[in-house]
Amino acid sequence: MMKAFKYRMYPNQEQREYFTKTFGSTRFIYNRMLHDKIEHYKLTEQTLKNTPAQYKTEFPWLKEVDSLALANAQMNLEKAYKNFFRDKSVGFPKFKSKKNNHRSYTTNNQKGTISIENNYIKLPKLKSAIKIKQHRLFDGLIKSCTISQTPSGKYFVSVLVECEIEKMPQLETKIGVDVGLKTFAVLSNRTEIENPKYLRKSEKRLTKLQKDLSRKTKGSNNRAKARLKVAQLHEKITNQRMNFLHKKSFRMIRDNQVIVLEDLKVKNMVKNHKLAKAISEVSWGMFRQLIEYKTEWYGRQVIIAPSNYASSQLCSDCGNKSSQTKDLSCRTYICKECGLEIDRDYNASLNLLKLAI
Repeated sequence: MMKAFKYRMYPNQEQREYFTKTFGSTRFIYNRMLHDKIEHYKLTEQTLKNTPAQYKTEFPWLKEVDSLALANAQMNLEKAYKNFFRDKSVGFPKFKSKKNNHRSYTTNNQKGTISIENNYIKLPKLKSAIKIKQHRLFDGLIKSCTISQTPSGKYFVSVLVECEIEKMPQLETKIGVDVGLKTFAVLSNRTEIENPKYLRKSEKRLTKLQKDLSRKTKGSNNRAKARLKVAQLHEKITNQRMNFLHKKSFRMIRDNQVIVLEDLKVKNMVKNHKLAKAISEVSWGMFRQLIEYKTEWYGRQVIIAPSNYASSQLCSDCGNKSSQTKDLSCRTYICKECGLEIDRDYNASLNLLKLAI
């Protein structure tokens, strides 16, 4: 099974210059190949099959970077094309912007070209190894790695490893999970997980830093310092949120054999401008991703409720359907058939649990 291990890197000046050059080269080859495909299609109405090797004569500086990084950029472009022709709603491949502060490239391990030893990682095309913070060890074959630079200027390497993951012991417990905004999740065992709202807690500080940034002269050192402060705060909020999601998802998987989630259409839900910020902040989509791949790792099962399953409108006792909870201000479900009075979120979690039973 494939598992990724992400480590902080501490490259020296020469290594940072190489990374900058590789980030730029992979972006260039992606954009140039996409441009040529578009122009070729306009003339012939056929898809151009081009490779990075065809451009190295015209642009010899491409030979200075890892050829596998360029090959992976080509694979990403081909994948974007296939996704577009498979489903037009995905959108046509877009050109990569130089102004994007999220930079990365991927390379592959070929006969030991990538290796980790004594908190140092060896990468293709680099003469010296790079110091890393190896906070987790692994036992397996390295397949590839992705080098990235965050907007705050930090470097990371994500190492993809083929390894064995020990399954967790089988359990009899099953759980329904109803996610929300005021409360992050209500479980069918009556557990409530509060929404930490990390963005809201840092919003006042973030607003001040962004105002400071807007007042600085473009291209000045003071503007660069102000941009770094904004990036660092955004990074802190992201790290807090991911830490929260990882801990809660792992705990659910550790304690339950089967987990039932709603099939929420987050992309459609964020079109509601009044709730868009709150929905984006709570990260339901990321939480579902974590649950899905971790259940596969550890031998658990996740059930996604059908999109037409009205878990919040059904009585968890008698099954009667009522539209009263379509009004989000209605926090208590009252069944007109059996007289049950119950918290709407807890009622929904019990209905989701029925799918597992």
